[in-house]
Amino acid sequence: MKYNIFGYLIGEGFSNVFKNKKSTGASLIIMCATMIIFGIFLILGENINNFVTDIKSEQGFQVFLKTDATEEEIQEVGDKIRALDGISTIEPKTKQDAVNIMKERLNDEDGILDELDYEVFSSSFVVTVTDLSLSKDIQNEILSFDNIKKITSSDQTVSTLLSLAKGIKLVTGIILILLVVISIFIISNTIKLTVHARRKEISIMKYVGATNNFIRWPFIVEGMIIGIFASLVSIVIVGTAYSLIADQAMQADFIQLMNMSLVGFSEMLSSIIFTYMLLGIGIGAFGSVISMRKYLKV
Repeated sequence: MKYNIFGYLIGEGFSNVFKNKKSTGASLIIMCATMIIFGIFLILGENINNFVTDIKSEQGFQVFLKTDATEEEIQEVGDKIRALDGISTIEPKTKQDAVNIMKERLNDEDGILDELDYEVFSSSFVVTVTDLSLSKDIQNEILSFDNIKKITSSDQTVSTLLSLAKGIKLVTGIILILLVVISIFIISNTIKLTVHARRKEISIMKYVGATNNFIRWPFIVEGMIIGIFASLVSIVIVGTAYSLIADQAMQADFIQLMNMSLVGFSEMLSSIIFTYMLLGIGIGAFGSVISMRKYLKV
């Protein structure tokens, strides 16, 4: 008996979807548009998180030693830096490395700088830290060591980028909340049209003793089905568009210059499916419950 009732409620939900093709189609299109926008900001957020993680793992500074520092003194400074708390990596750069970097930056294909005396350059250490907030204190401590010439750092730039990323994520979160509210409003009003068209039928069912839940569930199923269809269509559209755009973006000079990487859609697929289905089913069900309140009052 319970199985028959369950089957009836599910069947009625599917029947409602196909009976009201115009309202279902309109609701599906609007929900797809909303969820596609949602997907854009979701993917944007994932890439921002990935970018911030890359920045945090690669941020650091370069410690230059005095040009007359001996190999023993250079080694001693390196050991002292490694011993500091908060050091993630330390990479030594020789004077010859400094010459090679200059050649590369100046695009010295003709070898004009080959005769340059590399002794005028300084040996250095490229240092990364475990936490950006520790960077300034560590730099001040290193500056107190012997044979330190100067320290160059991009801390301010990195801090600005991190603040910008946090701001974007905050705005994204607010927009996503607004989209969810809009979606619930849309689906509830769409199903309300269906409920209104069947108001006499609902009244008769109540007179013959049907419970509110028995009347409500077919409409909840209808809203959930619309949400699921909207989720599936949106996943296909967003996935296809993102894959095409990401492939083109990775060829851009700016992306390559910044050494940025974009998150592959396959890496986000499981979380996107879960989020979309949760939202689609949740919005559809909640919107249906809201639309039924007026007609189920005793």
